[in-house]
Amino acid sequence: MGDLARRLLDAHAGDDRAALVALYEEAANASKDMDAACFYLTHAWVFALDVGHSAADALHDRLHRLGRA
Repeated sequence: MGDLARRLLDAHAGDDRAALVALYEEAANASKDMDAACFYLTHAWVFALDVGHSAADALHDRLHRLGRA
């Protein structure tokens, strides 16, 4: 996940919250560990809520289905 980690750090450095939604969801999708995936999904959801991103509801639904919301 080296390239993804770099892109996440770059998005954080640039305060690109819309990109962070997509990048954290990408990290969740790439994770083989359920706890890590839910950690990343939670971050994606929080950033989505922060910027009014259209993915917020879908991310919340996904967390709910996983028993995390």
